[in-house]
Amino acid sequence: MNIIFSINDIAAVAAQFWTKYADEKIFAFHGQMGAGKTTFIHALCDAKKVSSTVSSPTYSIINQYNYTHGNLYHIDLYRLNDEEEAIRSGVEDALYSGDICLVEWPEKTPHLFPADTVHVYITHIDAHTRNMRTAQ
Repeated sequence: MNIIFSINDIAAVAAQFWTKYADEKIFAFHGQMGAGKTTFIHALCDAKKVSSTVSSPTYSIINQYNYTHGNLYHIDLYRLNDEEEAIRSGVEDALYSGDICLVEWPEKTPHLFPADTVHVYITHIDAHTRNMRTAQ
């Protein structure tokens, strides 16, 4: 999947993303600070009709949300120093829970991810436009 989109298109792109990856559970979001990872994850949560308020887990590391088919985890590894700290924080438990996990800054703990993780790369094109490509 390779899509160029603007913030005006983000809801449609999120819906398209879930259609393509309906059976996948683990998503690793790569991109520089300000690329739009959190914004896109928020749109993905909206598309799944998450019932609680979606916020960035930068300080909590893991936010757990409920949606109609179970739980969804939003994980932000930015503040972690190593994989051991991630394990102590419960990241590995979330990744292998069978629930959907949307993970920012996966390069902090590359060895924790299952082989079937979908890697999502978001890059900044200009103030209003982003490119998103995926790989498994």
